[in-house]
Amino acid sequence: MANKRKLLLKLFVSPALKVALCLICLVVVAFALVIYTGSVVITPVEQLSVGASSTSWSIYVNEVNQVRYMPGAFSEPTLSTSDTSTYAFKVVTDSNKVCAVEVQLSTAMNSSEFSVFEITVLSQTAGGGTWGMEQLYAAATGTTTKAYVNGLMQGDAAYVHQDASITKYYLIQVTYSYDLVNSTSQIPVTFQFTPFPQNSF
Repeated sequence: MANKRKLLLKLFVSPALKVALCLICLVVVAFALVIYTGSVVITPVEQLSVGASSTSWSIYVNEVNQVRYMPGAFSEPTLSTSDTSTYAFKVVTDSNKVCAVEVQLSTAMNSSEFSVFEITVLSQTAGGGTWGMEQLYAAATGTTTKAYVNGLMQGDAAYVHQDASITKYYLIQVTYSYDLVNSTSQIPVTFQFTPFPQNSF
């Protein structure tokens, strides 16, 4: 008799009632879930800051293999870490990321005026005392070195590699020959410094 009742209940329970019962069970399970949250505060870090953004050079017709500095003009400036006019740019790295800095000209120098325009980089740490030649690299990563940036070639660039947990100051040195024309028109030059934070070189 009990088996007949069960069979009758199975036959007469409507499909809609079955669906409703399933939905009620799902809702009960959903309300029973515990939700956990976490939050993050994002703080952007600027590794590179520009020191002197402009300077003025006097060059002379028929000068060959002469040197100028950005900034500093005729001589290397004495670094004062509190004086932004004494360096071209500064890089501060923490323990999380190293930094490669791409150095290039925004527009190549006119090869009908200059026969040489070679850009190298000098550097020193705070309290280092004197500027020293910085090794340049052909790419942001890797060990291929480069002697200089050829300022007569559009898009030519070189990279400084700075390790983690260092503050360093950089000076641009240009060796040039202005020996192809007799012109005293002003010549604009714009240096570009692009930082690339990364895990390693």
